[in-house]
Amino acid sequence: MPSSSRPRPLAIVTMVLALLLSAPLVLGFLKTVHPAFDSFAHFRAHLAVLLALASLPLLFFRPWRAQGLLAFALAGAALTTVFDPTGLRLDSNAAEPARPAAIYRLLHLNLRYDNSTPKKVLSLIGRSDADVVTLNEVSGMWVDQLAFTGQAYPYRLICPHRARTGGVAILSRRPFLHSSRANCHDRGSLAVATINFSGTAVDIVALHLAWPWPFEQAWQIGSVTPVLERLGSTAVLAGDFNAAPWSNTAQRLAEAGGFWMLRNIGPTWLKLPLPHWLRRIAGLPIDNIFVKGLVEPLATKRLETVGSDHLPVLLEFSLRPKPATPEALQASLGE
Repeated sequence: MPSSSRPRPLAIVTMVLALLLSAPLVLGFLKTVHPAFDSFAHFRAHLAVLLALASLPLLFFRPWRAQGLLAFALAGAALTTVFDPTGLRLDSNAAEPARPAAIYRLLHLNLRYDNSTPKKVLSLIGRSDADVVTLNEVSGMWVDQLAFTGQAYPYRLICPHRARTGGVAILSRRPFLHSSRANCHDRGSLAVATINFSGTAVDIVALHLAWPWPFEQAWQIGSVTPVLERLGSTAVLAGDFNAAPWSNTAQRLAEAGGFWMLRNIGPTWLKLPLPHWLRRIAGLPIDNIFVKGLVEPLATKRLETVGSDHLPVLLEFSLRPKPATPEALQASLGE
């Protein structure tokens, strides 16, 4: 074989790399077949970007150009499934000429069970002026620290968990309706409380899912979906789902509760001690908020880091007027 026709080592290495990246990317689209494939789906954005970069050198080698174009097209197609155009209107930087008079705030944060800077978290909660706060990884240390917020948030539901990472919690400035129905579920990983927002009942749900396959996330979904199915018609679900919005896990949660996913929040988690600035760019979008019913989301924003490996997420929302037919406030987890 003439030397000019021999495959160049760089082209071969690049092609192998593109194939290795393509396999999990494609398997991720089979997310409903097996939880293992859904685990690949969580990394779809990362795999697509890496595949696009890996395929670029192939475009400069004529014998491999077609394969490079195919790999680049696959990466581009995969990225289109990550972004939801209908969620772009929730960009907190977008101009909003008319905002409703009553605007409410929900702050969500995975505290990190061993966070060494609790004062930063408490300061953020105070400065956020949130009506309601949903928290994950509420360990024993955090139960003690959250006592300092008792005056600002007198209505609270803290769910203990046997694991050292702790359970979930809901803190509220506004009173709980049907307080006997403010309950913990699934061993402390799920909390539900119905809160009175100026006469409208809203089910607030805090959820912390386990890691994806081969861990117990898929099994846990089966435990929490019956609770979500019994929620009232107007609700907000917030939590660290350990799942991207386009995953099968997220879709199962949304379908169980009849929720609409807010897809524009962006990356929120990156393993410590990697740089904080990198979390906003290359992290995983696993802290999510879903809404339904009368909830009208106005803006979402990731706040500054406060010592956790997760970024806080702030949702501003309003409540649409109730239907003309007078109805009693709807209870959480109906009769």
